[in-house]
Amino acid sequence: MILQILVLTLLPPSTADDVGGQWQILQNDIGVLPMHMQLLHNDRVVIYDRTDFGTSNLSLPDGKCRMDPNDTALQVDCTAHSLEYDVASNSFRPLMVQTDVWCSAGAAMSDGTLVQTGGFNDGDRRVRIFKPYPNGSDWEEIPFALSVRRWYPTNHILPDGRQIVIGGRRQFNYEFFPKTGGTSKAYSLPFLIETNDRLIENNLYPFVFLNIDGSLFIFANNRSILFDYARNKVLKTFPAIPGGDPRCYPSTGSAVLLPLKNLQAATIGAEVLVCGGAPKGSFNEALNRTFVKALNTCARTTITDPKPEWVIETMPVGRVMGDMILLPNGDVLIINGAGLGTAGWDNARDPVLNPVVYRPSDPPGLRFRLLNPSTIPRLYHSTAVLLGDGRILVGGSNPNIYYNFTGVPFPTELRLEAFSPPYLDPKFENLQPMILSPSSQTKVRHAQQLVVRFKLTGGGVTSDTVEVTMVAPPFNTHSFSMSQRLLVIGGENVTNVGNNTWDIHVSIPGSGTIAPSGYYLLFVVHGKIPSKGIWIRIA
Repeated sequence: MILQILVLTLLPPSTADDVGGQWQILQNDIGVLPMHMQLLHNDRVVIYDRTDFGTSNLSLPDGKCRMDPNDTALQVDCTAHSLEYDVASNSFRPLMVQTDVWCSAGAAMSDGTLVQTGGFNDGDRRVRIFKPYPNGSDWEEIPFALSVRRWYPTNHILPDGRQIVIGGRRQFNYEFFPKTGGTSKAYSLPFLIETNDRLIENNLYPFVFLNIDGSLFIFANNRSILFDYARNKVLKTFPAIPGGDPRCYPSTGSAVLLPLKNLQAATIGAEVLVCGGAPKGSFNEALNRTFVKALNTCARTTITDPKPEWVIETMPVGRVMGDMILLPNGDVLIINGAGLGTAGWDNARDPVLNPVVYRPSDPPGLRFRLLNPSTIPRLYHSTAVLLGDGRILVGGSNPNIYYNFTGVPFPTELRLEAFSPPYLDPKFENLQPMILSPSSQTKVRHAQQLVVRFKLTGGGVTSDTVEVTMVAPPFNTHSFSMSQRLLVIGGENVTNVGNNTWDIHVSIPGSGTIAPSGYYLLFVVHGKIPSKGIWIRIA
């Protein structure tokens, strides 16, 4: 295999049009650090932190207290370490988690239930379930539901409805939840041994994506494979990213599966984009208080190509611990993080306050745009998720072992804010579609034909200017959004039905390998400006 490397330089933005987006503080103190976040189909976000920090700033209700004789900080704790945030009312309520969820993983199942796996100490073999009932739901815990300890693993939802749980600290294997046939087993994955740097590791929270044929793309350290989990077989080994620098925790870049398009075609391509991270040796340098510049490169490859190549692109600024969020219009937002150092306790400096948008369909060298900055550093243990109205919910940052608000370079951050990308600027309001039907929470089937009716006062609607996208809401922690997926499902057969109203005919993807069953946010996008999303469920 011959690897061709194309380095694409970036011209810095030079016009006001290249800068945009607005920030809004939603809550000044939610009491619990958002180390982990998941948007559910009732437009509420489950947020949680580790339990062994001692007390949080949010009390449990009705005099409840968590009794945990194994907790290393506080065995009787009457404060919450999880909460449910209601997007519509901008309010939150405490939840009660029993065992330590520090550096765990999760995914929303096909019925919308959040299943969370692993953690630390007495939580490392637990599975926790949160069902999005209208009122009053809370965490349920299943002891010893995992075959082995899982700390820093990655989960992904599968076409058959199960989750696969991959890796974790000193775990070079994978398993499934729920178990099938009563089998409780972990399966060896030598690739995780091969990418392990021993003391520094750099293969924790591996980047995992479901390929269009049902195999898994797994990236750890600086290497990647296509993996058939059903047969425990490596199907393809990709070249290492040029330069050889690590991209996974604690070097902590991020990655996305770029939007899947042309789903009715005979051949569908799938591309992965990996951005940021820290050069080799940065973690040890940070321990010695030398903070190395973060990587300013992204690497992009077509994982369905018989002879894949990595193409290197240059970001406007280096970034470690950045989150990569798929926007409804198919762009990628890169947000949070630092310009120096690595992940880990107090291991980073120079917060990167400006988000960057990456436009995959633009010409090479012109894909990045620098956006307006926040005023809040978001470093280690920060999170970001897409909301149904197109905003990005941003929280977290605690590079300290406990909640610490004074006397440290970057205090624990309990403010919650929203970033509105440029497409939500008021000047585009008359160009934003409004979905009239179907109603939110509509159930659909694989391969079903669907008519989406929308209203648009600004005009200019043609099959060339409108498309429909579906976004699977991911589980976000440690700069990676697990099970994140965007599908472009239609842009043809647009019909004017009068009164600034149009119908667009779309086709739900035909299989679970393309679109696993579950809840998706559906958007109508007009000239890169998305509507507010509605929820549909592939049942």
